[in-house]
Amino acid sequence: MAIKKLAFIDVETTGLDITKHEILEIGCIVVEQTEVAGKISLSVLHELDIKVQPQHIENADPEALRINRYDASAWMFAYAPDQALQMLIDKTEGASMVAHNVSFDAMFLEKAFRDYNKESKMHYHRLDTLSLAYVKLLQEPETRLSLGFLCKRFGVVNERAHTALADARATMEIYEKLMNM
Repeated sequence: MAIKKLAFIDVETTGLDITKHEILEIGCIVVEQTEVAGKISLSVLHELDIKVQPQHIENADPEALRINRYDASAWMFAYAPDQALQMLIDKTEGASMVAHNVSFDAMFLEKAFRDYNKESKMHYHRLDTLSLAYVKLLQEPETRLSLGFLCKRFGVVNERAHTALADARATMEIYEKLMNM
């Protein structure tokens, strides 16, 4: 039986431009992946749902704030970025990051780690459910690869789409379904 530690991560941001936008929310589910007789199963070890206090909300894209349901009153008790990153570091040591379109989430996290002089302790290998879906669903006609489409395709309910923890959960469920195809 092979065991791997994975961290399903989703970040919500104030926009798409890494040079001026920042992380608003981090959702993370740390799991142990086991494989027995060719079947993958995931056991949850930790869940993190972290609101991050934006330092430059004036640079935010209003459309991103709308999509991500940003409301200053809901972020009143949000963590400072360095605290949020340390919480993530403390729970993800040795895990491989998994995300839907992993390059986007990793790009924002790497910038934040540099900006706040923090060092990720995650394993350098990363997995991308978008890429896995591309390979597994290649033969299906007109396959889209958005998280929303894959949720519909696999019957995954994600009522709070574009919130970090909900999207991390949906990604975890899709990953498990893809791996067991």
